[in-house]
Amino acid sequence: MEQLRRTTASEELFDVLRDAIVAGRYGAGEKLPSQRTLAREYGVNATTVREAIKRLEQLRLVDVRHGDAMRVSDWRTASGLDVIAHVLFDSTGVDRQTLRSLMEARRWMLAVAAGLAAERRTGAQADEIAALARVAGEEQAADFGFFAAVVEASANVVFSLILNSVRAVYFEHAGLFTPLVTPELRPLYVRAAEAISGRDGEAARAAVAELAERQERALEEALGG
Repeated sequence: MEQLRRTTASEELFDVLRDAIVAGRYGAGEKLPSQRTLAREYGVNATTVREAIKRLEQLRLVDVRHGDAMRVSDWRTASGLDVIAHVLFDSTGVDRQTLRSLMEARRWMLAVAAGLAAERRTGAQADEIAALARVAGEEQAADFGFFAAVVEASANVVFSLILNSVRAVYFEHAGLFTPLVTPELRPLYVRAAEAISGRDGEAARAAVAELAERQERALEEALGG
């Protein structure tokens, strides 16, 4: 097998093993090669292998038990949202089905959050959401900021934690998500903000659902879907 060439060999070994697990080349419950075997095959030292395996274990992609072989976990049932970026991207690019699932979940969560925000927001939060709505169609940071403010106003801590989990994906791969932001969608941000300010939960949900759905379509079209 070809030896690893990157300076951070543990990162590359992690990438190789992660891709193999996510793609199903190692099935759930299957044994991974021993650490000694991995070191020999990839031309790295034991420390490098341990670092790579530790990252896999932290993401619950493998189960490491003393006195037993390293076994692959079923990431669909064992892992949390922290694995989403590793499932969404691999060495070949973006996984389109995972991206669709992510955007679908985003739409439903944000729509529900908007409805809750209309019921629970403070005056200061309504003002912040309105201000962000006026610039949200101009840049990605403003788009994310608008939705982050809506989620904050929803007072749902689980929604906030979910948003935190995808924040890094959104900004680290900003180029992928560029199609989400366009001035043509600004009226929908404003409509959502006005509904939240007016405590109209149904209108807020509808505006954000339409906004997110149109963003999904724009992204799909940009990717050639």
